[in-house]
This record gives sequence, C-alpha cells and structure tokens, in this order.
Amino acid sequence: MSSITMFDALLDVLERRRRDDPYIELSPENQTFLAQAALHASTAPTPAAPAPAAPTPTAPDNCEQIPKSVPQSPGREPSAACEPNAAALTTADPIDLSNTSLVELETMVSACTRCGLCKGRNRTAFADGNTGADLMFIGEGPGADEDREGIPFVGAAGQLLTKIIGAMKIRREDVYIANIVKCRPPRNRNPEPDEAAACLPYLERQIELVAPKVIVTLGAVPLRFLLDQKGIRRLRGNWLEYKGIPVMPTFHPSYLLRVPDAKRDVWNDMQQIMARLGIQK
Repeated sequence: MSSITMFDALLDVLERRRRDDPYIELSPENQTFLAQAALHASTAPTPAAPAPAAPTPTAPDNCEQIPKSVPQSPGREPSAACEPNAAALTTADPIDLSNTSLVELETMVSACTRCGLCKGRNRTAFADGNTGADLMFIGEGPGADEDREGIPFVGAAGQLLTKIIGAMKIRREDVYIANIVKCRPPRNRNPEPDEAAACLPYLERQIELVAPKVIVTLGAVPLRFLLDQKGIRRLRGNWLEYKGIPVMPTFHPSYLLRVPDAKRDVWNDMQQIMARLGIQK
C-alpha cells in the first residue's frame, strides 16, 4: 500500500473516531507518519495498488513484561463464505435467539451474514473460556491474530489480559471472554453502529446463557454499544449495570500497551471486582 493510500485510510479511521470523541490520541509513530505523508502527498505518484496485506501489530518497547506467549486453544474452523444481505448492511433485522443454546449460537455466528464484516473474515471469534463463569470480559472485536485463530484476545492485548486475570488469582479458562462483534473490522477499526447492532443479539444471548455475576467492559466500544454510555475515562472504575448484572468499565488492554501508566487504574478496577466476587487479595 502506498503512503498516500495509507494516509487516506488513517484519516478515514480518525474521522470515524472523531465523531465519537473529539480528543484522539495518536502514537508517536502515527504522528510521524501523518507529518511525512502530508509533506509528500502533493508530489508523490500514485502507483497501482497491490493486494492489501493485514498489518502485523507490534508491542511497544516499554511492554517488555508482557509474556511472549500464552497457552492457546486450537484454532477453530474457517467461517462460511459470506454474501451479506443488502438490507443488513444498513439495518439489523430482528432475530429470535430465545431458544438457542451456546453451541447453536456459535454455529449461527460462524455462518452469519448480517453485516458486511463477514466479507473480510477468515474465522469468527465467538468466545473463549468457561460457559458457567462468574466473571465475563467483553471487548471490541477480533484483530488479525483472532481472525486467524478464531479465539478472542490471543494477540498482544490478549496476552496482557491473560496476565491481568492471573494477577486477580483467577485462571483465564475460568472466565468467559467475548466481543461486541465476532468478525474482524478492516484495519482493526472500531465497529460501525450497524455492524454492532447486527452482532449485539448474539452477545446478549451469550450473557443470558452464561449468567455471570460480574461483567467487565474493555474500552469505549462495549461501553457504547452494550450500555449506551460514552466516556470511558470518566466512567471507568464506577459500577454500572446491565439487566441486573454489575458492570465494571475499564480500559482496553490495547490502550495499556500504548499507555502503560494506565495499568494502575485498571488494577484498581480489578481489585473492586475481586472484592465483589469475594476473592482475597
């Protein structure tokens, strides 16, 4: 991909995020890239675009304490081919999942064509962990690693989440982990409202069947689409509620990779959860 194309793509992502939050943090790398791309945009030629390649995320140097690998479940089967319903691209049709089991739900998700995200997926990332867990974590959506493995939170952010769970004196396999959307958004952007609306019934049924005692929402996306709230910096660390279940909003692990100082805030939030669940420090 040319610098001009990457520059336009990055601006497109920033514009989407600006509509939700006028204050957007940029990493030093992206700041440098924007400055260089803007300088050369008027003179650089536009070569023929090659086939797009998925970016390979790397953790910052200041995250050396994150484990290099964690035990992972075997990769799941590739998802069914996608031919999304044209109407589903703009509005999510109602879907009755009231009599659907988790096994049936996962099968439905793997063949889902309710939004356009299915066109770019390799695998859906339905969930990971204990279906009878007291504690449930909800993130945004799959990244490149999750799209390959078919399991939520297996990349760098997932490794950090596993470490956080371990610090709570809980095993990862004893919690339940899911996302707002089950298919990877292009370029790891945030899900669009129509995409989240198409996928939300699956998550709502997951919550109903797992029936956790506490839910942790990771980042602004689940806070917005599950709880209809905005302002993760303002709301993190404060108890909210979803259908009678206590909810603790906190920062997404990917944010902690960029801003390690925020780990202290997240740990304070986790200690509140431990107290609610009766886990001794």
